[in-house]
Amino acid sequence: MKTQTIRYGENGGVEIIDIDVSDPQAGEVQVQRAACGVCAWDLATFRDGGYAPPGHEGIGYVTKVGRDVQGIEEGTRVTGTGLGFDGIKNCLADNVYVLPESDIADEYWLVEPVSCVVTGLDTAPLLPADNVVVIGCGFMGLMFVQALSRFYTNALIAIDLVEKRLNLAKSLGAEITYNPKEIEASELVPALKARPIDVVFDCSGKGAGLNLATKIVRRGGHINLFGCVREEVTINGQEWHGAAFNLVSSSPGAKIRDTFPPAIRMLARGHIDLRPLVTHIVRLEDYPSLLKEATDGDGSYIKGVVNAT
Repeated sequence: MKTQTIRYGENGGVEIIDIDVSDPQAGEVQVQRAACGVCAWDLATFRDGGYAPPGHEGIGYVTKVGRDVQGIEEGTRVTGTGLGFDGIKNCLADNVYVLPESDIADEYWLVEPVSCVVTGLDTAPLLPADNVVVIGCGFMGLMFVQALSRFYTNALIAIDLVEKRLNLAKSLGAEITYNPKEIEASELVPALKARPIDVVFDCSGKGAGLNLATKIVRRGGHINLFGCVREEVTINGQEWHGAAFNLVSSSPGAKIRDTFPPAIRMLARGHIDLRPLVTHIVRLEDYPSLLKEATDGDGSYIKGVVNAT
């Protein structure tokens, strides 16, 4: 059987290619893609080259069931880290998760990135009435804002360089927003330290974001390094030592449990709602144009999804 998927170039760019798909083997199910989210890794690979698995935020519908598979029937809506941009793909049944009955459309059932938020929350020592800051209000940061608004925070503060994103953060539960382009660091840092700030989630993926986190967190506070900083960062060892904060990387490798089931529950209950965050939905043939817009655009892009139609 023929289907289509995408392939990134070694030096950047992307192309749509045809591939063959066999029938599912024992212990496998065959899944037809319904939707797949575009990860920041996809954007970086398209722009800079290198290697990234093409898509890992997929959901789809089971079309065939291999031998020895129990509890999954044809037509079941599923998700899993192995599902991506392939129109049809065979996956180990043990690696897929059945989604509950829901009126939420396929494009807003991106479980994998929500599972990353679960890891971020699991690795942060949040306490009632904490003052919490989210630095970077892209797709991931805005999901943190949504989730944290459900906690008993005292103040939930969002920081970003794009005013549209700050406005969205406010609509999703942030009480206070700051744009570092609109306020001098000499004013911003003292204003935040005066609260004081107990926990910082750095979702910026920038050295400047991490640097700001170290300056605003209270002594003995917690910094959750969620965004991947793809640049060298110089630290002042004496300042870091004196500040006595805890810094934890909450990349997927830091997970302390299977994060897909709680992520599915959060989406099902509306604790995280992707409908305000998905800004672009395209077909596979329009994926290259979407990547170009996302990497060269005006900041209006937050999250893209490739669907089946």
